[in-house]
Amino acid sequence: MRSIKTTSGTEIQLDGDLLAIHEALYHEVTVKKDLERSYEDMNREINHLIAQMTDEERQAYLVESLFLGQNRYENDRADAYFRRLKKTAEG
Repeated sequence: MRSIKTTSGTEIQLDGDLLAIHEALYHEVTVKKDLERSYEDMNREINHLIAQMTDEERQAYLVESLFLGQNRYENDRADAYFRRLKKTAEG
């Protein structure tokens, strides 16, 4: 299995697990900067990781990211709908 490295050298296995990349980004950028990271800091690290991927790997991770994002979007919409229903029922 292939791996890529963060700017500080932490290895990330490219096994299709998007959460592993999120965890690495969190530790590499957010924790190391004591929660004082900027958009530019995170963007720089993400671009560093993406640059090490093949086109096929980038496509696979984009599909996974879009799937998870869509799932989150649907859950947020459902949550808002149920909150409105509850408010209407209580009101």
